[in-house]
Amino acid sequence: MAIRENNILETIRMIDEECLDVRTITMGISLLDCADSDIDKSCEKIYNKITTKAKDLVQTAHDISAQYGIPIVNTRISVTPISLLVCASGGDPVKYAKVLDKAGKAVGVNFIGGYSALVQKGMTPGEEALIRSIPRALAETDIVCSSVNIGSTKAGINMDAVKLMGQIVKESAELTKDNNCFGAAKLVVFCNAVEDNPFMAGAFHGVSEADCVINTGVSGPGVVRMAIKEAGKDKTMDEIAEIIKKTAFKVTRMGQLVGMLASERLGVPFGIVDLSLAPTPAVGDSVAHILEEIGLETCGGPGTTACLAMLNDAVKKGGVMASGSVGGLSGAFIPVSEDQGMIDAAENGTLTIEKLEAMTAVCSVGLDMVIIPGDTTAETISAIIADEAAIGMINNKTTACRLIPAVGKEAGDTLNFGGLLGYGPIMPVKTTKPDVMINRGGRIPSPIHSLKN
Repeated sequence: MAIRENNILETIRMIDEECLDVRTITMGISLLDCADSDIDKSCEKIYNKITTKAKDLVQTAHDISAQYGIPIVNTRISVTPISLLVCASGGDPVKYAKVLDKAGKAVGVNFIGGYSALVQKGMTPGEEALIRSIPRALAETDIVCSSVNIGSTKAGINMDAVKLMGQIVKESAELTKDNNCFGAAKLVVFCNAVEDNPFMAGAFHGVSEADCVINTGVSGPGVVRMAIKEAGKDKTMDEIAEIIKKTAFKVTRMGQLVGMLASERLGVPFGIVDLSLAPTPAVGDSVAHILEEIGLETCGGPGTTACLAMLNDAVKKGGVMASGSVGGLSGAFIPVSEDQGMIDAAENGTLTIEKLEAMTAVCSVGLDMVIIPGDTTAETISAIIADEAAIGMINNKTTACRLIPAVGKEAGDTLNFGGLLGYGPIMPVKTTKPDVMINRGGRIPSPIHSLKN
């Protein structure tokens, strides 16, 4: 395909003025061959494999960024769900978290994900042990991220796991209360988790994946917003959708280029490019501002869900046109603390948790980086998780919760993480009690449309 001067200049403008970047190059590494009945031997194998496979990952990202002038914000590693290794070895699962932290720091990545368990239909003793260890694991490490899949369209929702995760989220915040409750910010509860997601905190390397792969995640909310702004206010909604689709095409091509270059230089197969409009607190890098550019006065008001649905669908269509390797989540993220427009809307009361839940029915993930009062009960947290999982289960899509109970703070206060995680207002939560429903346990059965065989 011929490269024209105006194409080059356009890409330079996107990078310099519109916050276009490759948000992450994530190396997925299988640890299945590191399983051992002796947990210490297993940890030794893990350290050796990660530091061998990923030793050149960070330098390769720096080299590509310098050569092509493309910002690459993060380098990350995702690994096989650690609960599988706990099932083989027994012992204290936190040992695995600490060796992941040590190995990730040794190769210089920003985060390492995969302290995870997939328990949508039930929990083995090893999986339950890992889940119960999550608060300690996140408190005693720096760059380890954790995720738990508690439901799927095929299996239904494991309400025993939902109940437990409410407690785990709350305990994770409590154990890191002196560090802005940061433990809870590194924990995601999924329904219909995907195996090739390069974004943290929910990344893990699925058991059906190759031994080692390179996945990229691209982000460009500012690029999409500018394209809509330049189109003017007289375009119809279907014309706006077409503009978004064409813009997503360009962004995806850049992500695939970076992924394939990294794959070639590292001698590791290329996996997927995830085109997710992942915002940051930087000016001009907001999904909420895209929705407002489409025509809303404020994100969270009437029309928000419809605009977000169109945005998410157009992004996916543009990505699929650009690459045969689109995967992960690919769509629009709405993490409250990481999006200045979302922060503003939450602070003025237009954006509520209830409206966010409605929005998650049509976007990429779910209730992401939502800060709630520290005295929110574990049962209420579990009920929010169950609501979000139900949206994912019924609609056959990935949904998730990353809830941060702000210990010692109440609605209207602010919690500041800094960096990409930003800051956010503490959002009020309804205080009616769901305790009886949560304490029933058991399983919400899968929907009738899951029976497809």
